[in-house]
Amino acid sequence: MKHYETMFILKPTLSDEEKSKNLENIQNVVTTNGGEVLALDKIGVRELAYPINKFERGDYYILYFKASPKAVLELERQMRYNEDLLRFMTVKYETKKDIKRFEEMVKNVQ
Repeated sequence: MKHYETMFILKPTLSDEEKSKNLENIQNVVTTNGGEVLALDKIGVRELAYPINKFERGDYYILYFKASPKAVLELERQMRYNEDLLRFMTVKYETKKDIKRFEEMVKNVQ
C-alpha cells in the first residue's frame, strides 16, 4: 500500500450533520477498498483564492491514508460526483524522505 494525502474543500454552507456525513462517506470509500485511514485534519473555513461555484469561502480538510492505486481511483471517482465538494487534490508520497515527512504530519494531526 502506498501513502496518500487528499486535500478537499467542502461547501461552507453545509450543516454539521451534512459535513460529518460527507467525511464519513469519504473515509468509508478508502476503507471498503482495502485502505487504511491514518488521520483527518480539519483546517477550517478559509477564503478561496477565486470564487468556485459562486462560493468565496470553503471548509478545508486533509485526509492522510494508505491505500492501493485502485482505492484512490475509486475515491476520486466518487468525489467528482459529490456536489458538496468544491475541489480536491490527491498527492502520493513515494520516496523514503517523503514518507518520513508524511508520518510526521500524521503524528501532528493526532
